[in-house]
Amino acid sequence: MYDEKYEKLKFTNDFMFSKVMRDATLCQKLLEVILNLKIDHIEYPEEQKTIDLSLDSKSIRLDVYAKDTNNTVYNIEMQTTNPKNLPKRSRYYQGMIDLNLIEKGENYNKLNKSYVIFICTEDFFGLGRHIYTFKNLCVEDPTLVLGDETIKVFLNASSIVDDIDTELANFLSYVSTGEPKDKFTKDLESALEAARNNEEWRREYMTLHMREQEIREEGKLQLDIFKELINRLLSANRIADAQLAATDEDAKERLLKEFGLSK
Repeated sequence: MYDEKYEKLKFTNDFMFSKVMRDATLCQKLLEVILNLKIDHIEYPEEQKTIDLSLDSKSIRLDVYAKDTNNTVYNIEMQTTNPKNLPKRSRYYQGMIDLNLIEKGENYNKLNKSYVIFICTEDFFGLGRHIYTFKNLCVEDPTLVLGDETIKVFLNASSIVDDIDTELANFLSYVSTGEPKDKFTKDLESALEAARNNEEWRREYMTLHMREQEIREEGKLQLDIFKELINRLLSANRIADAQLAATDEDAKERLLKEFGLSK
């Protein structure tokens, strides 16, 4: 994520996408374009929100987290790869968002309506559509909606079929090509250029880049140590096999001495 030069970052970069979406007007407009609905107002988007409920649970970091005047919650994620686990990842995100919304002992009716939206550069489902929207329906009667007010939306910027309106098509074309076609995508491009020139965000990006490098180097060191331990154990096993011709006690004493082990 942090390997690219800051001034070359595109709208599809997680870091840059979250910064551009700090503009509440742009974020609101994007939600309206994707969901084809009118939103009165959204609270200032909380970009890169981390939800970490307990020490033994998997935390999540959301690209964009916003809420409107009706307390509907929106999570928007930029997805430039196909990790093969998006359906279950969306399930986990929605569950963690719910747990973050309700206090212990509160009534379930206090759970907000929520959208989890993935803007994908590839077609995860392989049907060629621009948009896939999922709600919980009854298997026996698909006209019966569960009514839990959870919606998952997956966008596909690589589609070429005519199945969406012009505004959403222009946005997904911008995601795919980086070339704006209308006022909204031109506004996104202007915000992107402004973000590239923001020195505070540049320093933040470089700090994250250095931290990621440190984590990689630390992981490589741990892997090297692990490999060395395995090699030593294999070597010890070979030595033990070679010493079987001598007494068991003699072989054990040699191993203890060579590797500094206690009995």
